Amino acid sequence: MMKNVSLIIQAIFYIFAGINHFRMPRMYMRIIPPQLPSPELLNNVSGAAEIVLGLLLLPKRTRKLAAKGIIALLIAVYPANIYHFLSGGAGLKVPQWALLVRLPLQFVLMAWAWWHVRES
Repeated sequence: MMKNVSLIIQAIFYIFAGINHFRMPRMYMRIIPPQLPSPELLNNVSGAAEIVLGLLLLPKRTRKLAAKGIIALLIAVYPANIYHFLSGGAGLKVPQWALLVRLPLQFVLMAWAWWHVRES
């Protein structure tokens, strides 16, 4: 039961996070490191990936693939989280301590996804 609740919460979390990329694209594009090309495209791809992966977590047959995809996505966006912290918030009003906490939190999110790979 706990695993099912966790799975639903995780799926909803990624679906809504992905939708937010399209609702507030400027916020996400501001934290994309300036060395990376096409911030709008990167934002759209990562937002769409979050939505799709969140949906794919729900069916048992696609759950492991989705969880592995979430881990890969979290690794791929980690440079943006580092940039967000090092840039002092990239002009967004986020406390520096929250940006620092977010860095190890990414690993907690990876472990949460891995739990569904490991025991599904």
